[in-house]
Amino acid sequence: MIRKLYSLLMHGAQPLLRRKLRRRGAAEPGYLEAIDERFGYYGTSAAPGALWIHAVSLGETRAAALLVQALRERDPQLRLLLTHGTATGRAEGAKLLREGDVQAWLPWDTPEAVRRFLAHFQPCAGVLMETEVWPNLAEACKRAGVPLALANARLSEKSLRKALRLRRLSQPAYASLRAVWAQTDADAQRLARLGARVGGVFGNLKFDAQPDAALLERGRGWRSRIAQPVLMFASSREGEEAELFRVLAAQRKLAHAGFARRDSDRAVSGIRWLVVPRHPQRFDEVAALAQQAGLSVSRRSEWDVEQGPHDTDVWIGDSLGEMALYYGLADVALLGGSFLPLGGQNLIEAAACGCPVVMGPHTFNFAEAAEDALAAGAAVRVETLEEGVRRAAGIAADAAQRERHVGAAQTFAQAHRGAAERTATALLSLIA
Repeated sequence: MIRKLYSLLMHGAQPLLRRKLRRRGAAEPGYLEAIDERFGYYGTSAAPGALWIHAVSLGETRAAALLVQALRERDPQLRLLLTHGTATGRAEGAKLLREGDVQAWLPWDTPEAVRRFLAHFQPCAGVLMETEVWPNLAEACKRAGVPLALANARLSEKSLRKALRLRRLSQPAYASLRAVWAQTDADAQRLARLGARVGGVFGNLKFDAQPDAALLERGRGWRSRIAQPVLMFASSREGEEAELFRVLAAQRKLAHAGFARRDSDRAVSGIRWLVVPRHPQRFDEVAALAQQAGLSVSRRSEWDVEQGPHDTDVWIGDSLGEMALYYGLADVALLGGSFLPLGGQNLIEAAACGCPVVMGPHTFNFAEAAEDALAAGAAVRVETLEEGVRRAAGIAADAAQRERHVGAAQTFAQAHRGAAERTATALLSLIA
């Protein structure tokens, strides 16, 4: 009965979804592509028997790429069906396609749409990346005999509490999964409370990512020509940039007036700042916020490849797929999403690039990775953004301290690799 009520709500929300897609499409045209697929209508032909991998957004798609690489090393003839929920995820997923592969939107979770999806593509099995467990989709796969797994699975304490409030809906969905491979022991315990059959704790696939060596080297080359320390706000979220610019403007006024109260205050005034927003549709907004705070701005899209950043107060990283370049350019990174109660962003790529991280109090989306990085010396934690700015400036100004953090970050990243191999082995066993 509860799932019928849920299905009615999902049906009723379809006009709102269409309106949202049109609104998002004005800023990101990718959302206007193949809208009918969102409702289970697919115009492209598809041969049955492909392995279906669902990666909702950019981060999940990059994790899926590591799994795909490990799978193809074992089975070069493997055909894939890739589905996504966001325009950035779909654009990134297109890079993984080979001849015979298919890409589509995952449909809105109504019984009819998911049945049409499964009938059209007839996958041999499905893999949901990280968190995307939908009640009607899980039930439809069970009825159609499509084994459905949850890979690189994570579940925060907050998400668990929410799911338990709707347990009559969530528990049957998790219990219907054929296999669940968790990132951490804590994730495994939380998933088990929802009825999931956890088949292993394999670690986080994202540790297996190798930074783009050319981008990393270019960033370091640019950094070598800059006299001042460079601090980065990595994957910043709405509300965080405005607070950063407020802090910087205040520190700048103090320094110009000769009222800097401590060495760290004076250090902040001599910093070059690189801000890389998490969501590309906010690039213009963040640049405008910096200018409103009285800070001069230049954007990555304006830079010459050879010359690098311009001589301004703030640089905006307004490009996709260049995080290795940005981490190479930075001495220290503040972790976006962690200074407001948003759960934090992933710090693994920063560690792999040897960039020390300063994180705020809110890292519940990546709790174990954050605590492990803290214990390893790859990251430090502060309570406020203002404190984070001072701490990051202090690390950047102290060469010996920074080198200790750099070494710890690289060691931390190396020690946690291997999830892609373990997941690929388990998945091929499930298919067989």
